Amino acid sequence: MSVIILNMDIKQQDILKALSKVEEPDLKQDLVTLDMIKDIKIEGKKVSFTILLTTPACPLKELLKSSCIEAIKETVDKDLDITVNFTSEVTSVRSDEGPVLPKVKNIVAVASGKGGVGKSTITANLAVALAISGAKVGLIDADIFGPSIPGMFNVEDKKPGITAVNGKNMITPIEQYGVKLISIGFLAPSDNAVVWRGPMASSALKQFISDSNWGGLDYLFIDLPPGTSDIHLTLVQTVPLTGAIIVTTPQKVALDDAQKAIAMFQMPQINVPVLGIVENMSYFTPLELPDNKYYIFGKDGGKDLAKRNNIPLLGCIPLVQNIRESGDNGHPAILDGKDHDNTGDTVNSGVFTALAESVAQQIAIKNALIMEDV
Repeated sequence: MSVIILNMDIKQQDILKALSKVEEPDLKQDLVTLDMIKDIKIEGKKVSFTILLTTPACPLKELLKSSCIEAIKETVDKDLDITVNFTSEVTSVRSDEGPVLPKVKNIVAVASGKGGVGKSTITANLAVALAISGAKVGLIDADIFGPSIPGMFNVEDKKPGITAVNGKNMITPIEQYGVKLISIGFLAPSDNAVVWRGPMASSALKQFISDSNWGGLDYLFIDLPPGTSDIHLTLVQTVPLTGAIIVTTPQKVALDDAQKAIAMFQMPQINVPVLGIVENMSYFTPLELPDNKYYIFGKDGGKDLAKRNNIPLLGCIPLVQNIRESGDNGHPAILDGKDHDNTGDTVNSGVFTALAESVAQQIAIKNALIMEDV
């Protein structure tokens, strides 16, 4: 910790004592105990310091900032001019010595029991949202038989390169919108069907994981095919997953299949934490009736599923034409940066920003709990 003090009336210890009263809401400890306060600088009536966050997508920035300023003014001097800066270091319970994806901090599976619920759309926007926040992000399209990520990122005509790393030829992921990508869609013609038996599909996934030069990543998302299959078993047996996200729509048939996906990850022999539920296509607002919400697929299905399984509801994404068009155009909706103007034809990029913050928050909480138990 570096400290510059030009005013002998105010001590570093005074600032730290005040900040020791500010609790990190998720981790339930104060910022000083958690070693989140860095670079305290005191110049006369001016005080500045940096809060080290567990993710650049932290949803608590403004709350922490206001709480710190209030604590210092109440404890030290109400007339101080206080500047709060932020930096981040994404947490991980992994070491850099593992043989599989050694420099990837968090590996997250995105699954659904049923096809057609928008799992790839959610994954694409989530990955880009975290990249926009400043995180290093990768995405594996593990849907070997129906890859959609190349089209959603407008890189259908791209081919990954080969790079020699420590004498071994490694696949170089395609990078688009700040996200590193690997998909079978880069290796097979888009109009050809991939007709493989399960072992071949599993082998392809293993190659994407172990033979790709991912480098250092904060988050690697794996977009799984629907259902529970060889691909899912291969994944949990090959990589140390941080957790899984389940995508569903509010309708009963999707919820029933989502429950099966949750049960799969919670099986004793798999035992992967479920970070939470994303409810997609939550409601529809037509262009001509901007104040109306129509719950086409039912209401609160994702909320009830999350409550029943005692896991978080990470977000609810509306059924909006702009999301579909953005996916078809290869330009994820999060990049539009448009506010929802109650016309129903654009999505507020804030819904995906909020989703990314919620996911990053749950990952940080899971990592902290594991570290406490170690």
